Amino acid sequence: MLSAFLISLLAPVTPIASASPSPIAQAQRQIVLDPQQMRPLNGSLDVVPMLNSNSPEIVQTEGILMSAFPPMGMAYPEAHLNFPFQGRFDVFTHHISKAPPPEDLRTLYIGAIAHNPTDKPVTIDVLQAASYLSQPDAPFYEAPNYSLNNDGSMYRGPGDRAMLDILRGRRQDIFPAQVVIPPMQSRMLMNLPIPVKELEPPLNGRSGLSRLRSNGKVYVATLALYARSNPDGSERAPNLEEWEQILKQGKLALPRDVVPTPPDLTEGRFEYSRVAGVQIGSQWFGNLTDQGSNDLAIPKLGESYSYGLSLLQYGTMGTAQVQTAPLKVRYPDTAYSAHGNYGVQYNLTLPLHNPTQETQTVVLSFQNPIKYDKPVGGLQFFEPLPDDVFFRGSVRVRFRDDKGLAQSRYVHLVMRRGERGKPLVTLTMPPSDRRVVQFDFLYPADATPPQVLTVTTTN
Repeated sequence: MLSAFLISLLAPVTPIASASPSPIAQAQRQIVLDPQQMRPLNGSLDVVPMLNSNSPEIVQTEGILMSAFPPMGMAYPEAHLNFPFQGRFDVFTHHISKAPPPEDLRTLYIGAIAHNPTDKPVTIDVLQAASYLSQPDAPFYEAPNYSLNNDGSMYRGPGDRAMLDILRGRRQDIFPAQVVIPPMQSRMLMNLPIPVKELEPPLNGRSGLSRLRSNGKVYVATLALYARSNPDGSERAPNLEEWEQILKQGKLALPRDVVPTPPDLTEGRFEYSRVAGVQIGSQWFGNLTDQGSNDLAIPKLGESYSYGLSLLQYGTMGTAQVQTAPLKVRYPDTAYSAHGNYGVQYNLTLPLHNPTQETQTVVLSFQNPIKYDKPVGGLQFFEPLPDDVFFRGSVRVRFRDDKGLAQSRYVHLVMRRGERGKPLVTLTMPPSDRRVVQFDFLYPADATPPQVLTVTTTN
């Protein structure tokens, strides 16, 4: 989860649309409880493995970010976690380059290398892929809290933009459609820069996700190298041989992030830390129905219920449900599980049913209540809202409207901590009406979990 401090550094210097709350307004901020039901989310994660490369978040040395290669023959065996991929798998990356003192303004490159350990060629199909820089690709400008985004032009931050591309089924043109790896050789899946030279401060970030399919066994690693120099002094990207050398001879990149709190520790400050490992789970599939039914009965008039999204330890919103993807392998000083589910797609189906004899108006909304763990009797919101943004990203809703026409709507959301959501879908449902709503999004980097999906029956 990117800190507010780092987001402020990554953001271009622009006039702020709204002034900060006055000390009086801050003193008057209240927590408002909306009594309602919180429900655990139906469904589960799939079993697709994802190489999750998010630690160290700030990279200031060359080295290994996350290696699933075998340790045999490596100069630093402890840097290699020995997890082979075959079939469907994902590669998620989220890193920041910050010029180390004294000011070293060389461009940092993030590489993803794949090795074929077999005696036959292996083909990796690139199904969808996207990777963007904070600057200039996706700066953190101010944005409305709700924007229709069917054309895909609205995004704030590289994690937001990359996840929108994947949600729309895109493969960005900087990625090939296919990579063929000869027997016992390696090839680059990614070799992309994070420039800082023209920026003030010299700080930039890159987020990306690739959905891949391999027809044979491969090992994959993410690595960091600074640009190499041409004879004329200009920069060039590292080549395959140089990437292979850092893989075999390199240590883990520095500086290391905060050490995580063991998950069984229940007292004191809890540090989730950042992820560097292989998680099991790329998508969450859920059919949101009532127990023992194929339908989801709408709430009673004036009432609501909500489903948690990206629920995590100490943030289960009263459901006791943890949705965090487990890690099959990890480094000892990094997160114990994939807190935040960055890059995970939620695919949810709501088969809404109006069981009453009255026409009802039903609203579906995405909300960012105050995080809690034990039940508090509903959802808590701030009035007035603080400045800190906890979610930037696009969601998609598909449904039939009141005229029976199929609708597909992308909505970009910028949610502050403790913020109620605006309607994503409003349906007028006659007695006994059934209406299926599909909701999906990829959880973006630079967001702070959890959020909720709320169904309300209004007057």
